[in-house]
Amino acid sequence: MQDYALTDTGRVRPCNQDYLYSSSAPVGGLENLYLVADGMGGHKAGDFASRFLVEQLVAYLQKNQSDDPLALFREGIRYANRQLYEKSFTSPDLEGMGTTLVAATVRDNELFVANVGDSRLYLYKNGGITQITLDHSYVEEMVRMGRMQRDSREYREKKNLITRAVGTGRTVEVDCFRRKLDAGDMILMCSDGLTNMLTDREIADCLAGDGTLREKVERLVADANRNGGRDNISVILAAPRIGEVDLC
Repeated sequence: MQDYALTDTGRVRPCNQDYLYSSSAPVGGLENLYLVADGMGGHKAGDFASRFLVEQLVAYLQKNQSDDPLALFREGIRYANRQLYEKSFTSPDLEGMGTTLVAATVRDNELFVANVGDSRLYLYKNGGITQITLDHSYVEEMVRMGRMQRDSREYREKKNLITRAVGTGRTVEVDCFRRKLDAGDMILMCSDGLTNMLTDREIADCLAGDGTLREKVERLVADANRNGGRDNISVILAAPRIGEVDLC
């Protein structure tokens, strides 16, 4: 697995509340592990929430093993959610904190994904990108029900309303996805600081262009900043080594 990860404060926010974890080496029973968390809350709380969640989840995954990566993600995120929720009561500065999360691992030509919130995972294939995760946001839920047009004025005004996050309640519902990978596929994970600044077409064109994974990630972050950089920007780009012959 080849990968590159980068996080940037952007041009407006005073601090970076995003937190990344990227490992092409095994983590517990997983052959690799990639995490993007986007914290929310006060100045200190959002930064603390994203980092604390990632640290708790990685520690859980290092100690536990399973033949089912999605089961590991579900239980690990629920465990980390409880730790974060209980931590929020220990200081007024941490009250009401929460964070989004998207997690991914690759095994045997298959991609396993879990998410809570509106940080996203895209699969790049044949020159285009497909969003695998579902945003847990008010506007996207309205779009899925046919009650709002994407990119309408109301959509833009209410885009930051999150309907599900880690750490805001004693329990959390985790969405999980599983996809087969083919040669040439790439996995893009990001916070909404990227997707609020760039269209899917602009992202796909960047991935389809020349350059290393590092150059493509740096170009995406630079383009997001050039378009305003109104939020923290975090990107992980991974290219699994997939053989031409499918595994049975």
